[in-house]
Amino acid sequence: MPIVDAPRRLNVLHIEDSDLDHQLMLTQMRRAGLEVQAQRVESADGFEAALRHGHHGASWDVILSDYNLPGFSGLVALEMLKARGATTPFIIVSGEIGEDTAVAAMRNGAADYLLKNNLARLVPAMLH
Repeated sequence: MPIVDAPRRLNVLHIEDSDLDHQLMLTQMRRAGLEVQAQRVESADGFEAALRHGHHGASWDVILSDYNLPGFSGLVALEMLKARGATTPFIIVSGEIGEDTAVAAMRNGAADYLLKNNLARLVPAMLH
């Protein structure tokens, strides 16, 4: 059962190196009743370009980020976002983040953190 009454449209920027994890998160969002326009990036250059251009010129509503990617990380992406002065909600979604790292990320401006093996809070966190 969807947790939102009417479809909500969200432009989601997803920093993720696994297409399977990307698809699983999209499925979770759509099952909850969200209409999602998502772009997946895997690198600092891809993230910077997506921040510059938005989704077809529209701004991003939320940024979801894996914590650890080859040659890139969610914390680096968060710092890049802060350096731009952007206030887009940034949520770390990872399979390997420890509590200390999660707390540090939140202190540095992350809106939330979630574990990939428990995405029940994904949509509520995004809508918050």
